[in-house]
Amino acid sequence: MNYNQAITVGDLRDIARKKLPRSVFGFIDGAAHDERTLRDNEGDFAKIRFAPRFMVDVSQRSQQVEVLGNTFNSPMILGPTGLAGILWPEGDLAIARATQAKGIGFCQSTNSNCSIEQLATRARSDFWFQLYIQKDRDFSRSLMQRAWNAGSRVLVLTIDLPLPGPRERDQRNGFTVPPRIGLDNIFDYASKLGWLFRLATGPKFTFGNIDNPDAPARKLMTLAQYVSAAFDPSVTWEDLDWIRREWQGKLAVKGILRADDAKRAQAHGADAVIVSNHGGRQLDGSPSAIAALPAVVGAVGDKTDVLMDGGIRRGGDIVKAMALGARACLIGRAGLYGLASGGQPGVERAIGILQQEMDIVQALLGVPDITKIDPSALFEER
Repeated sequence: MNYNQAITVGDLRDIARKKLPRSVFGFIDGAAHDERTLRDNEGDFAKIRFAPRFMVDVSQRSQQVEVLGNTFNSPMILGPTGLAGILWPEGDLAIARATQAKGIGFCQSTNSNCSIEQLATRARSDFWFQLYIQKDRDFSRSLMQRAWNAGSRVLVLTIDLPLPGPRERDQRNGFTVPPRIGLDNIFDYASKLGWLFRLATGPKFTFGNIDNPDAPARKLMTLAQYVSAAFDPSVTWEDLDWIRREWQGKLAVKGILRADDAKRAQAHGADAVIVSNHGGRQLDGSPSAIAALPAVVGAVGDKTDVLMDGGIRRGGDIVKAMALGARACLIGRAGLYGLASGGQPGVERAIGILQQEMDIVQALLGVPDITKIDPSALFEER
């Protein structure tokens, strides 16, 4: 099956699994420890039931939304995912171009394989930029300034990664950054000749925004070690105050799971909070994003936008999240499955599948305008 024959995001996942080495697929597909939170992110959507309202004129339907000053054709932003270049050459650019073509949002990761400037000049300039606060605050400041100069007007501050979570699947599979061929994986890699050829002939693998080959620490570390060492476990809410003073545009705080933390982010100047558990890749045993969403929405009211991220595999999942108060959803793995399946066209296929599924759900649910949806669209068990 090719990406253009995929009917669901699950189909794209199957194609990606067949095209990628086991360790590389495991990196995008896996999560922390026993991966319970990863499973809950998806499974808790299945527990929510729709309450369709019939005899409603749904001949004209709209998915258009406004989020943090941006208008999107659908309430989707392909979220910040590092290492896209390991799936497809210049993968970040392919994702950005796909989102531009489909009229949805894109957020570049600090750990993108392309630089801020490459993204702005070769893909799209109206992107959001995701920031991990670095130990070197001057470098963090320079990242924000570079993003602003490139055209970004929304900064997404990720707060749930004081240090990288324990990805045991990666450890078992021997995943490294960048990938290295050895006796333990040579047969696995050699069986994926298309991927291997693209990796070998594509641009050199690096972290476009962070890696400095001339830095003294870099000469003593692998690329992955160098990037991980830049994370700062001492970050506090005072740092959010600093970010708010430094950043001129809209500010979203990503990694919120508690109502009180949502209120803190609001009090410290956040324009939006993103309910997220990092796709289950950090603290295994934390609640699913969709389970945490209602309390966060209730805590911040209408003064702060609420978005969510985690577990979305169907267009109906997006509809459920919006019914519970999300203004839009960030999409991670679904876009990566599409990328691994066929580059930019594969990502466009993933987006198109979700858009089509949303459209069908809206029609059958009796919600012609997605921005008008509310909790009454969901069945409440008694």
